[in-house]
Amino acid sequence: MNKNPFKAKQYATSKIYRVRPQDIEKPEEEKPNVPQGIMTKCPKCGKVIYTKLLLKNFKMCDECGYYFKVSANERFAMILDDGELLEYDKQLTTKDPLEFPGYPDKLVKTQTQTGLVDGLVTGKGKIEGVPVMLGVMDAAFFMGSMGTAIGEKLTRVFERATEERLPVIVFTASGGARMQEGIFSLMQMAKVSAAVAKHSEAGLLYITVLTDPTTGGVTASFAMLGDIILAEPGALIGFAGPRVIQQTIGQKLPEGFQRSEFLLEHGFVDRIVTRDTLKTTLGTILKLHTQESDMMEDIVKDNIENNSEDNLKDSNNSTDNTGEDIVEDNICN
Repeated sequence: MNKNPFKAKQYATSKIYRVRPQDIEKPEEEKPNVPQGIMTKCPKCGKVIYTKLLLKNFKMCDECGYYFKVSANERFAMILDDGELLEYDKQLTTKDPLEFPGYPDKLVKTQTQTGLVDGLVTGKGKIEGVPVMLGVMDAAFFMGSMGTAIGEKLTRVFERATEERLPVIVFTASGGARMQEGIFSLMQMAKVSAAVAKHSEAGLLYITVLTDPTTGGVTASFAMLGDIILAEPGALIGFAGPRVIQQTIGQKLPEGFQRSEFLLEHGFVDRIVTRDTLKTTLGTILKLHTQESDMMEDIVKDNIENNSEDNLKDSNNSTDNTGEDIVEDNICN
């Protein structure tokens, strides 16, 4: 039987190709030409927001009110007059006290990615004209975990503030103590708390602003020691996480447990403040404290002057009487 060689060859070499949508390339003119970073998607509601508008709106979603994470530099730009900060101890960093495996390499990598030396930026600035010392934690650096460098920088801020008689504002954003530094990290809790106590004994103001998240050793030390404790809406604030607590006690936790609104209701937070009103709120508190301090100084000064005049009069009267008595004694004798 004769076979058609061409037909046989055709069947032998034929293949079925399935074209997938992702394999179809769009013509150059149809491809969206959007530079990276120009738009930001809200993780809560999914709205795509023009990044410049997001920054102008204090990194809050105008659709659902979601709070995006804020870097330390962005925070300073939001609250300081003209965004100007005199930064302290910029190059202060940890020396890996426990020689933890892989820690130095991870530090260098995180420093390169974030542009930070560690998870805290400190310095001096002005809020509505009032000088203030500041410490702002940045959760992008090891989740804001507190190590020896952060503890030392915070301690120095309080020492400077005590010496210059200035108020201190600290923004917290932390997962707690840094496990790679072990006991050295835990020691910072007591170290910073002691510096806070000396600042308080000097009659100076300390304000904490709790942001999402504020947990672990940071919550158990300087975060909750403020004379006035403010918080951002919806911030997670606690020691252990809610899942750990629920598994430990074997009970369902109340709705909103460990959120700033829950803490406000139970007296752990003085006020919840939105980002767009935070600078005004801080400025008002600082001005009230400054005026009160000035008034107290005037009152003390007046009391000292009045007491000095009264003492002088008493002294003169006492001297006059003594002199008269001496004269009378001499005449009598």
